[in-house]
Order: sequence, then C-alpha cells, then structure tokens
Amino acid sequence: MTKADLIIIGAGPGGYRAAEHAAKAGLQVIIIETGDVGGTCLNVGCIPTKTYVHSASFDEARRRMAEVIPLLRAGVEGILAQPGIKLVHGHARFTGEHQVTAGDDFIADNILIATGSSPRLLPLPGTDDPRVVTSTGLLALDHLPQRLAIIGAGVIGMEFASVFHRFGAEVTVTEYLKECLPMLDADIAKRLRKLMEKRGITFHMKTAVERLADIDADTILMAVGRRPNTDDLGLETTEVKLNTNGTIATDDHFLAAPGIYAIGDVNGKQLLAHAAEMQALHVVNRITGRKDGIRFDVMPAAIFTEPEAACVGTTDGICHKAFWRANGKAQAMAKTEGMLKLFSEENEGRITGCHAYGTHAAFLVQEVAALMCRNTTLAQMRDMTHIHPTLSEVLTDAVWN
Repeated sequence: MTKADLIIIGAGPGGYRAAEHAAKAGLQVIIIETGDVGGTCLNVGCIPTKTYVHSASFDEARRRMAEVIPLLRAGVEGILAQPGIKLVHGHARFTGEHQVTAGDDFIADNILIATGSSPRLLPLPGTDDPRVVTSTGLLALDHLPQRLAIIGAGVIGMEFASVFHRFGAEVTVTEYLKECLPMLDADIAKRLRKLMEKRGITFHMKTAVERLADIDADTILMAVGRRPNTDDLGLETTEVKLNTNGTIATDDHFLAAPGIYAIGDVNGKQLLAHAAEMQALHVVNRITGRKDGIRFDVMPAAIFTEPEAACVGTTDGICHKAFWRANGKAQAMAKTEGMLKLFSEENEGRITGCHAYGTHAAFLVQEVAALMCRNTTLAQMRDMTHIHPTLSEVLTDAVWN
C-alpha cells in the first residue's frame, strides 16, 4: 500500500490545481483520474465551447477545438509531472476512511474528492433517440444540424443557441421557467433573450417538454443541468453523506468527513471551474495550516453568448444603471447593445453586486468582483479613474447614475 500526504480523486480544474498547490507546499500527492486530465472543462466543456464561440464557422470551430484541447491537456500533464505528484490512471474507489484503490492501494491522512459532474437527462420517454444529445454529444457532431432544438435556457443552452444560430442552424429553445439564465438579473436576462429572438432564435418559455418524439429537429440538445459524479466511489465505506440532490455534503471549508474533502461540481455549491480551483486552494491551505482570505461569497460568472453576459453578487440594494450605447468605445466598435446594473448599499455604501450583458461584460464584472473582495464602497469607486476611451467607462457612468 502506497502512502501519501494527500490523495486527490479527479484531475479536473480543482484536482490538478490542488495537486500543484500541495506539491509546492511540500506534500506528497497522488492524483487519480479515470479519463483525460483536465476534466469536463478542458475536454468537453468550457474550453471547446469557447473555441466555438470565437470561430467564424462550424468547420473552423471543429479544427480549432482539435488543436486547442490537446495543447492545453499537455499543459495539465506537465503540471502533474512535477516533483511530489504521482498521476495514476484508473477508477478510484474508497475502501475505508483513508484508503483508496485504483488498481493499486493508496492511503493518506487527507483525501480530496474532485470528481466533477455529468450532463443530466430529463426522465422522458425517447432519450435513446439518436437525435438526443448532451453538450458532450453536441461537441462531438461532425456536421452542422440544420435544425437544433435545445431543452433548457441555462448557461449551456444559451451559449449553444447563440453559437449554432451564428453558424447557420435554425435554433429553438424550450424552457420550463419564466425566464432564461436564472442567475442573472431578470431584466438583463430578458433583454439578452429578446435580442437573441430578434436575431432569429425561437424561444418557448414556461413550456414543459413531455414527448421528445414530438420535437421537429435534426438534433435535440438536452441542457437541463448536471448531476454529481459520485457513482461507485465506495462512499458507503466512509462517513461522507450526500445531500438530497446527490451532491456531497460539506461544511464551509469543504470538509465532508474527517480527513475527506469535496470540491467543485461534486459538492454542488458553485458549478464553475474557477470556483473549483479556489476551493482547491482553500482546502490545501487548511491542510498545510495556511490562512487565506478567499471570498466564496464573491464568485463572478460569465455566459458567452453574443453579446456575453456576466454577474457577481446579489441584486439587492440600490441599483445604478449604465448602457453601452452611451459609451464612446462601444460606439466606435459598433457594439452598442448592452446594459450594466451595479448594486450598492444605501448612502453610497459597499458594492453588493454587478450584472451585465454586452461586449466584454465579463471583464467589467470581473473588475467589480475584485473591488467587492475588498469591500469597496460606491463612494470609493467614484474616485477611481478609467482609461478613455474604453468600455470600462461604463462603470464610471454606473457609479454616477
């Protein structure tokens, strides 16, 4: 049985970042991965979808995806080849509180579960229809469907709707909820959806899909959320408990049981690659006795539609609005569609959130997220200079409105 300081199950963004951080801190790390390193994000998620977002055609997107993924995967493999890290390929399973088997047997005082999640399917008859795909299947298509039906208007559904419509497909989106992108300010989400409708994407809101056979499309994308990867992990041999939705229950420091942590999608707290990375850093810091000031209540997120949208924090407090059409750089770029809402406490107090859609909205929201991490107030933000002419002046407008 091989002894390590830390065993990590899963080599996605959270897993490989934890391994790198732990090795630099002097820990001996074993990281176990069933498939390709890099996890969902690199192989069938964030990165491949962004090659689609930034490609002019379907064929170009396929070519770029085939180039980018192996390049980045090699980078992760390089990280995991550093001294102090042993990469094991195989399926990991607990055989006790601090024991894991994956072909060979391993033991460690601390074990980190970073197994991620998989696309969820609605329990409807006809899911075995060859037209039905998840996001993974859609990225594997070698041809552009003429008619694409998307079930779900969350991040995945909206990004693929935007991209495939731009490639030339006829796109229809069906959503059970009243509005798309529920994490966004409702007004901003509605404006983005209406813009996509004007461009030719059809939306059916407040509509439940009952029969897949009734959908008139060449390809049906089911984008209705994700489920945690906890199957056959041997968790019954540990004190780890599951929430009612199947995610691993943890405390605020991602501890699931004595010496066992769970980060990323598998704990269900924040289904974002960068959230998994920050959770990884926090866990390793806890194990090595280091303190950090990571703010998990300030977690920015972006949706890469055209134009993109982004958000951080809540929509509580006083709302300050600004529009891309009033920005000189946006006018010069002919990218005038966009709106930003900045939220603050009363009396020019602490910034509590920022939600936006428009060209480079993610950059603007990221700036606000950094300021929120330092409890910046609206009054302080008014004293900050932004370069002219830039889109960041949208924030200048917001703090004065």
